[in-house]
Amino acid sequence: MLAAEHARFAAANPRSAVLAKEATRHWHRGVPFHWMLDWGTPFPLFAERAQGAELWDADGHRYDDFCLGDTGSMFGHSPEPVAQAIAAQAGRGLTFMLPTDDAVVVADELAARFKLPFWQVTSSASEANRAVIRWARGITGRDKVLVFNGCYHGAVDDVFVDLRGGVPELRRSLVGQVYDVRDHTVVIEFNDLAALEAALARGDVACVLMEPAMTNVGMVLPDPGYLTAVRQLTARHDVLLVFDETHTISTGYGGHTGTYSLLPDLFVLGKPVAGGVPCAVFGFSAEVATRMERLRDEGEKGHSGIGTTLSANALALAAMRACLTEVMTPAAYDHMLP
Repeated sequence: MLAAEHARFAAANPRSAVLAKEATRHWHRGVPFHWMLDWGTPFPLFAERAQGAELWDADGHRYDDFCLGDTGSMFGHSPEPVAQAIAAQAGRGLTFMLPTDDAVVVADELAARFKLPFWQVTSSASEANRAVIRWARGITGRDKVLVFNGCYHGAVDDVFVDLRGGVPELRRSLVGQVYDVRDHTVVIEFNDLAALEAALARGDVACVLMEPAMTNVGMVLPDPGYLTAVRQLTARHDVLLVFDETHTISTGYGGHTGTYSLLPDLFVLGKPVAGGVPCAVFGFSAEVATRMERLRDEGEKGHSGIGTTLSANALALAAMRACLTEVMTPAAYDHMLP
């Protein structure tokens, strides 16, 4: 039966089949990024274009797209304001290692929407989470990060720990892992307040990194009152609470954070924030900002291990400004979530 389905797929997609074969000449496994093989088909469809919630492949088939680039285009493919902003900025320069006027608008928009006063831009949520973990360890003087079983926060070594029979184990699918992240990572089950309290009571956890609702092991919603209790426990133990809202931004205009009025110490948002242009942000409280500055003043000067050359480039800021102000609007959320 599977062979028959594969044959039918190949017959229906001859142009994609040819492109897939040609791509194997120099792309490892035939694709520029191995996630593009995660479809269960004998070869990937080759995209031709996409607009809104529709996608057309190389063979001219039109699809209603429920994937949206794994939510990188959560608010639709190529929204007109974002496409226009990208085109305009491309003619003025792509990256300067200097801010543009878009940076001022974006920062004001982020602060107003998510209720945290200070922000930084990275090129991906993975990079933002790595930066947040590094800052949390630096300003608290503690080395451990607490995450939840089955979590996903991008390509961040510290989070790849699972529970098997209640015992922490390195994620078995990891490639080239040379050190044991369990030395510096605590993993517990989501919604288990007793486990959280016991872990924080040891006094060595710098931050709790979490999605307000887990989205990579199916969907695991927080129990009633759970997130409020997490906020109280982290504050009591001087542990920084980090919400990674890269997926849960779909909850509402202000993400889960704004919808349920529960403010973390740090906040991460990637994927759709610039309409599909590689970009992410992390925000933080005034207290965290003060502790960051104290650490910088007291520490050795030099590379902090945070940031990359293309972070906050002009193209990404232009796209993010358009996406935040003209695409990710209250009206858009009302339409998506009637």
